[in-house]
Amino acid sequence: MNCGIDEAGRGPVIGPLVICGLCAEVEKIIPLKVRDSKALSRNSREKLYPRIIELSNAYEIEILSPDEIDRLRKEYTLNDIEAMYFARIIDKLGENIYYVDAADVDEERFAETIMKNTHVQAKIISKHHADRDFPIVSAASIVAKVIRDREVEKLKEVYGDFGSGYPSDPRTIKFLKDYFKINGSFPPIVRRSWDTLKKINTSLDLFYDGEMDG
Repeated sequence: MNCGIDEAGRGPVIGPLVICGLCAEVEKIIPLKVRDSKALSRNSREKLYPRIIELSNAYEIEILSPDEIDRLRKEYTLNDIEAMYFARIIDKLGENIYYVDAADVDEERFAETIMKNTHVQAKIISKHHADRDFPIVSAASIVAKVIRDREVEKLKEVYGDFGSGYPSDPRTIKFLKDYFKINGSFPPIVRRSWDTLKKINTSLDLFYDGEMDG
């Protein structure tokens, strides 16, 4: 049996970070032709999701809210936070070998950081693009992405369409600026430790200063 761990939602300024650890017989996963969740359409991921869950022997999910991410960012890097929660999943699953998608530029260092946070003995195979190269990690990636997509849809039901939630998305930036102009603060669904919000704050300060000067 193989186990893989991956995340979805590392980069967005809006919404949770979701981490999935999944164990299955890789011979059962390969026929699904899974691949990195980012390379699949949302519809394809949704179709694969129940099959992956059905074929898995065990899986664990960790969902980190924006507030939790911001609290941890005061003390840890994002790579360290990921490693801590990868370790938490390893402790819960209790298997011996894990393939993980390395968040650190140094693959071995990421594995070492995970091991420092675990309470069990396990072998960590930490690789860049593991979600592309190892089907078990691809499967974990798909599950994490589907769960995050669903969490984001719940937020949109409350706050309206804010785009993808990524800083590179003009719809997301417009949503944040408009929300701030109306409410005087950002919504509780954002990661306040992200530089994106600081830049928006600065641009809005300049905007209002310009209005007053005019």
